[in-house]
Amino acid sequence: MFINADFRQPAVVIPRADAWVHSPESGVDRLMLDRIGEEVARATSLVRYAPASSFPRHTHGKGEEFLVLEGVFSDESGDYPAGSYVRNPPGSSHSPFSKSGGRIFVKLRQFDDNDLRPLVVHTFDDAVWQHGADTLQLHRFGTEAVMMQRLRAGQEIALDPRSQGTEILIAGGSLRGPSGDYPTESWLRFPPEFTATLEAAEPSLLWIKTGHLADRVSGQPVV
Repeated sequence: MFINADFRQPAVVIPRADAWVHSPESGVDRLMLDRIGEEVARATSLVRYAPASSFPRHTHGKGEEFLVLEGVFSDESGDYPAGSYVRNPPGSSHSPFSKSGGRIFVKLRQFDDNDLRPLVVHTFDDAVWQHGADTLQLHRFGTEAVMMQRLRAGQEIALDPRSQGTEILIAGGSLRGPSGDYPTESWLRFPPEFTATLEAAEPSLLWIKTGHLADRVSGQPVV
């Protein structure tokens, strides 16, 4: 299965109700953003858990990172309410579930093999945003950087062509861009050297990753 698998091209997914598909587990649905592979895949997705749903224990051979967008997501390590950002490194395993239901943004099999530090950041806690800053650094390894950024209505964000690629999830609010309007939970991916300016149509919260696509643009990545 190949979905937005050409990393040389920009990719935009605006979530639609009819784009969700069932996973192998009852009560767990997915909206696929990019994907290379079948059930075991290099994948970026929105995942929706119905109340009292779960997924069987599994190992993340090449890592998992996720941002909880709504509700509470849980595993053996604890509960992760909306705004939790979690990195489970290569070789980690868990049995995820949601008692009350929820929705997450998740990326699978995309870690550097040497990026082995587990991480949990409660981005909903104002105390982690230093001195009222608008940018919260979540993770950095090699050229890859992950952050949350708050934008005021009308504030612009310009893509840096030197960033080796940029990926954005609109966790709250909405953006205006060169090809239209992007509502909450829209996903945007731009290749290295791409330039564009995005504007917040209202107060907005973005999840942003940069510096992670340069080794993908010469061809299809290997799962």
